[in-house]
Amino acid sequence: MITVELPDGSKRTFESPVSVAQVAAAIGPGLAKAALAGRVDDRQVDLSHRIERDARLAIITDRDGDGLDLIRHSTAHLLAYAVKELFPDAQVTIGPVIENGFYYDFSYKRPFTPDDLAAIEKKMAELARKDEPVVREEWQRDDAVRYFESIGERYKAEIIASIPADQPIGLYREGNFVDLCRGPHVPSTGRLKHFKLMKLAGAYWRGDSNNEMLQRIYGTAWAKKEDLDRYLHMLEEAEKRDHRKLGTALDLFHLQDEAPGLVFWHPKGWILWQQVEQYMRRVYQDNGYQEVKCPQILDRRLWERSGHWENYKDHMFTTHSEHRDYAVKPMNCPGHIQIFNAGLRSYRELPLRYGEFGQCHRNETTGSLHGIMRVRGFTQDDGHIFCTEDQIQAECLAFTRLLQQVYRDFGFDEVIYKLSTRPEKRVGSDASWDKAERALSESLNAAGVAWEELRGEGAFYGPKIEYSLKDALGRVWQCGTMQVDFNMPERLGAEYVAEDNARRIPVMLHRAIVGSLERFIGILIENSAGAFPLWLAPVQAVVAPITDAQAGYASEIQQSLKKHGFRVESDLRNEKISYKIREHSLQKVPYVLVVGDKEKAAGTVAVRARGNHDLGVLPLPALIDRLRSEVSSRA
Repeated sequence: MITVELPDGSKRTFESPVSVAQVAAAIGPGLAKAALAGRVDDRQVDLSHRIERDARLAIITDRDGDGLDLIRHSTAHLLAYAVKELFPDAQVTIGPVIENGFYYDFSYKRPFTPDDLAAIEKKMAELARKDEPVVREEWQRDDAVRYFESIGERYKAEIIASIPADQPIGLYREGNFVDLCRGPHVPSTGRLKHFKLMKLAGAYWRGDSNNEMLQRIYGTAWAKKEDLDRYLHMLEEAEKRDHRKLGTALDLFHLQDEAPGLVFWHPKGWILWQQVEQYMRRVYQDNGYQEVKCPQILDRRLWERSGHWENYKDHMFTTHSEHRDYAVKPMNCPGHIQIFNAGLRSYRELPLRYGEFGQCHRNETTGSLHGIMRVRGFTQDDGHIFCTEDQIQAECLAFTRLLQQVYRDFGFDEVIYKLSTRPEKRVGSDASWDKAERALSESLNAAGVAWEELRGEGAFYGPKIEYSLKDALGRVWQCGTMQVDFNMPERLGAEYVAEDNARRIPVMLHRAIVGSLERFIGILIENSAGAFPLWLAPVQAVVAPITDAQAGYASEIQQSLKKHGFRVESDLRNEKISYKIREHSLQKVPYVLVVGDKEKAAGTVAVRARGNHDLGVLPLPALIDRLRSEVSSRA
């Protein structure tokens, strides 16, 4: 007798070994139809997998996150199947699941074209309609190597040859196509209905630039048509909101080949930058941070002592002067420890909070650069808190609440929290890790938020909380962090005098709220589609006279508003007022203030708000009150 325990605690008993599909059928026809795979004792398996002893079983359907990954993985194999049908000489390599989809890399004698992509997608749909079974087979390694060599698939043969000889090789067969995979897969191609191929790209075999350049085909797959349609619509909206396009259209910044990964900020863009920086500076001041500034270039020996040289030197820019090697700082933490070490510290000073708008440089590869989202030179709202172990929880709770308020002020109400815990390779005692992890988890619980544990994904020097925000299109951006560090303060000789006069090593908390200001501004641009709230808008209002006769009055209005602290321009060009309004609407200016003879005589302005909203005629004091209220509320 075999007993199968289900997720709800109920049990099913079978007289002999039974497949996952048979268990699903025994539970009910609806589940049997929806089943994609199973999870036996926490291991994912195909529906055909036979359960031969007592076990726990969960049936995976397309409602599960695992089910969606399984659909995408199986669709990647369907892509390879279609490519081999259309281009028999193409060689298949690897095809993993990625966020929102999958890709597969191929070796082929000529570049694939957009027309090829359309033909491949059409063939995939045809193969899916055939509803061919997807069957798992287990082969001996050497037999599998010989098979793939015999059909000219040298990449697959190379992968299989690297697997130990005593391990069985999992192959999946669908129709005439056989592919290497550990699985599991959907039971038949007919379960794959809602997919689309997205783009072509290049990729080196095994990620090594010394190897052949392969052709990568990206795709997306979903359980339901409406989910696919929603995702494609989101991509269309994201294309419209691309910060690189809007950065040019709104005259905020530009990038050029002479400075790869570095940003040229234009006047309007720098105003936006300053609004973000000055806001964060007030956050520092209001929450007990002392702002500091450290050198850009530090001796290589300091980076060796901190551990960065050993682990990060390939991403650091270096220079040499007078027989000494230096590195341009990729991060700010070693410099902050030097400030801490500059005087004898007492436990009475802790927690000691330093903050810096620290400019950092990292030698990112050209292919990884992406507008102002991924650059080589960037500025962080970087902060480090030196504290005792007993102070970790309180500091983390206060930081989480502060971060929530900052994100709300920038228009982000939904935050995702993840706690990364100790990896296998780490420094520090288990007792210290226990205390740090408990402090972080309890700080999140005290903040009243739901959070996910990422087991084993902490840094070698301590656990961390990751804070991600969700934008207007539902995209998730990881921005804030709180990291506990047992390692670097000791390596760089930081210590304080404890209450018992003993010398102790402080705990160092690395924390950032917006992270890279460049990246965060890119997120702001895309989240708002360039229509910034009034407090952030580079130009908050434009005064536009109808004719030259009101030009002097328009300038008076502009100067009056500027004296009240508003960023206002006047448009005195000899153009029709409709043209001016349309142009400033395209520039996403929050308010256009129209003045004609009537407004000039009455000392008023006709107010048009962004989005073609006519707010009527207002006296100047009433307009000032409105603008001041909107700025202060950060609406």
